[in-house]
Amino acid sequence: MRDVLDIVDENWQEGRPTALGTVVATFRSAPRQPGAAMLVADDGQVAGSVSGGCVEGAVYELAQQVMADGRPVLQRYGVTDDDAFAVGLTCGGILDVFVERVDGKRFPELASVVESVRAEEPVAVTTVVEHPDESLVGRHLVVWPDRRAGDLGSARIDDAVTDDARGMLASGRSGLLHYGPDGQRRGEGMAVFVNSFEPPPRMLVFGAIDFAAAMVRLGAYLGYRVTVCDARAVFATKGRFPDADEVVVDWPHRYLVKQAEEGRIDHRTVIAVLTHDPKFDVPVLEVALRLDVAYVGAMGSRRTHDDRLARLREAGLSDADLARLSSPIGLDLGARTPEETAVSIAAEIIALRWGGRGERLAHSEGPIHRAG
Repeated sequence: MRDVLDIVDENWQEGRPTALGTVVATFRSAPRQPGAAMLVADDGQVAGSVSGGCVEGAVYELAQQVMADGRPVLQRYGVTDDDAFAVGLTCGGILDVFVERVDGKRFPELASVVESVRAEEPVAVTTVVEHPDESLVGRHLVVWPDRRAGDLGSARIDDAVTDDARGMLASGRSGLLHYGPDGQRRGEGMAVFVNSFEPPPRMLVFGAIDFAAAMVRLGAYLGYRVTVCDARAVFATKGRFPDADEVVVDWPHRYLVKQAEEGRIDHRTVIAVLTHDPKFDVPVLEVALRLDVAYVGAMGSRRTHDDRLARLREAGLSDADLARLSSPIGLDLGARTPEETAVSIAAEIIALRWGGRGERLAHSEGPIHRAG
C-alpha cells in the first residue's frame, strides 16, 4: 500500500472514500507480493497495481461494488494454467485480493499510519479479512513497536495479533495470520492480514564519481534511501547527486562505523564501494564485511580485486568474511557506461535478494518468480 498511500490519504483528508484492493496472499507464480495495492477513487481514478495488469479490470469492477455498498470482499483470482486466460492471470499464479472501502468512519487510524510512514517509524496495519462474524471483516488494528490503536473485535484477538504483528514488523514481513474466531492460537476461521511498513532499506554508495551518480538514481528508483559518502568535499556535493537522500563528506570507514554504532545499519542495507582506491575502499570494506548487511560490492578490475583481497587478509578478515564480497561488482551484462554499470550492480543486488541466477529467462525453465 505504500505506493498509493499518499493518494489514499489525500482522499481521506478531503472526506472522499476510496476502494482499496490489497494482495494478501499469493500462490505459485504470482506477479506481485503481499501488500501490493490498487486504489480506486470515487471519481474513477485508479492508482497502483495488484498483478501488473493481469486482473486489474476485475478488481476495478469489484472495487466499484465495494465502494457502493461498503461490504469488504476477499476474492481469489487465477486457478490453473489452462483456465488462466479466462480469469486474466496469464502467468498461472493465484492471488487473494482483499477489497475494502476506506473512509474516516471505517479507518479512523489512517492519519496516524501515514504520519508514521512519512516519519520512517515502523508501523503495521492489521486487517481482519476473513471471519465467521461478517461484522468483524474489515476491522483494523494499527500496531507500533510500543503502542497500538483500533480493535479487531475482542481484547484476546487484539493481544494475539499485536504480538504476532510486532514479530512480523521486526523482520519486515507482510502476510496472513490465522486464528480461531476469538484469537485462539490453534483455532481456525479468522484470517488477519499484516501489512508491515518498515523504513525504506538503505543503500550506501561510497565514492562520489560518475558511476555513483547513476547508481544513486537507480537505487532511489528501486526504493532505497540512498546515501553518498566521500572524504573529498569538492566531489561530494548535493548538486552532483540531486537524487541522493544524503550526501556526506567523511572518510567512508569512519562514517560506516558511526552509522553502525547508531543502529542505522540493518540486514537490508546494501553497500556499494565505488572508489577503487585502496586508501578509501580497504578500510571501509574491512568494516562492512563484518556487519550483518544484505550486500557488499566493490568496483575495480580483477587485478585491483586480487590486491584488495590481500590487503583485507592482512587486516585480519577471514575467508568467510571475504566470501561475502561481490567483487568485481555486478553481473556480467557487458556494461560499459555508468548507467549500464548501475543496472549491472542493481541486477546483482536483486538476484541475491530473491535467489536469482542472473541468466536469461528464455534459456531457463521453472517458475519465473521465486518465493520471498
